Amino acid sequence: MPLRRFVFRSILIWLAAIGASVADDWPQFRGPGGQGHAAATGLPLHFSESENVAWKVPVVGRGFSSPVVLGDQIWMTTAHEEAASAEEAERRTEGNRIADLLEVDRRVLLEALCYDRAGGKLLSRVTLFDVEDPDPIQAFNSYASPTPVIEPGRLYCDFGTNGTACLDTATGEVVWRRRLRLDHQVGPGSSPVLHEDLLVLVRDGCDAQYVTALDKRTGQTVWKTERPPIEAAYLPYRKAFSTPLVIETGGSRQVVVPGAKWVVSYEPATGRPIWWANYGAGFSNAPRPVFGHGMVYICTGFASQQLWAIRADGRGDVTETHVAWKASRQIPKRSSPLLVGDELYLVADAGVATCFDARTGETRWCERIAGNYSASPVLADGRIYFCSQEGKITLLKPGTEFVRLAENHLNGRLMASPVIVDRALLLRSDTHLYRIEQSY
Repeated sequence: MPLRRFVFRSILIWLAAIGASVADDWPQFRGPGGQGHAAATGLPLHFSESENVAWKVPVVGRGFSSPVVLGDQIWMTTAHEEAASAEEAERRTEGNRIADLLEVDRRVLLEALCYDRAGGKLLSRVTLFDVEDPDPIQAFNSYASPTPVIEPGRLYCDFGTNGTACLDTATGEVVWRRRLRLDHQVGPGSSPVLHEDLLVLVRDGCDAQYVTALDKRTGQTVWKTERPPIEAAYLPYRKAFSTPLVIETGGSRQVVVPGAKWVVSYEPATGRPIWWANYGAGFSNAPRPVFGHGMVYICTGFASQQLWAIRADGRGDVTETHVAWKASRQIPKRSSPLLVGDELYLVADAGVATCFDARTGETRWCERIAGNYSASPVLADGRIYFCSQEGKITLLKPGTEFVRLAENHLNGRLMASPVIVDRALLLRSDTHLYRIEQSY
């Protein structure tokens, strides 16, 4: 082969490899489809603080949001808190039934952080909001728990009642800001979702419950839809923290949003309800739904803790007509389900993992993997990754039999859901961001 032709062919192969790597992105909570699936292969089976760590960098501030990845950038949100005095904290939580669980701050700075994908260098810090006397949050939560969403040139960050912002990812300039106020009681949790030119936000607070869509270019409200009526004298029983899931069925798209007492499917362009189901007692639910086999799988939250499989082709109230099956043992209140083929996997808050037949609801296996769980599992390279709050990462083999492939451990607390891009696992602990990758 002539030298010139060989060089040209080599450059094409190199460019293709770069393009394939850059195309392997993670733009939102739970990845490209929002359901926890990654196409990456070649991931290490075993890793630790001293094994298969490509880089580890400190994270300033505090937050439980997952990273999002596009091109050579990794973005995530964080909060810098200035604690209130004991006297002020007591005054601001007086009469609150959960005062002992709340953290009270005098001021909080809410930032977006950008890291270099290859080497982990902190490239930029952008302050989005400077909030005086922010609403108290539960000590278990953070002011920066919602995961941002990214697309070419733009990053959208939501901090619940403390504000929503759009950022230019090339310049770091803030494009627009909005504040849609409500009472979370324990802090924010629902992550934003992009659909075409709309940024969809959930506002399920104690004092107001609605879903809204903003024009992603300007931040202006395009539609706002009130949630169904909730009969609960105690206002916190009306709150919820789930992230919407955009699905396509029957040739049209839906935005499915669980909330307190109800799950509702909306038309993405207009916010009109398509179908809804009433599960009665559930509230404060955080798991994001998953979709497959023509069914939406949702967790109903505290006080109920059920898993419902609902056929998504209904209209109106489908409570009595389209619920295919239910389960009520070891259902998570925080972690989202994972659908892999015909099996549905969950891990309860206290560390019991369960595999269901996704079509029938039959339990395939139920095993304790130990630990406490808030992060949602992901699938990659023929493995399911479960990350505990204590820093243990358990790898299971998908299937109708329980097969533990490996247990790994990292320092720190793992609250954020894992991210998998290229041949690497990105994990955010309470203090650091890790890139886990096979060493050769």
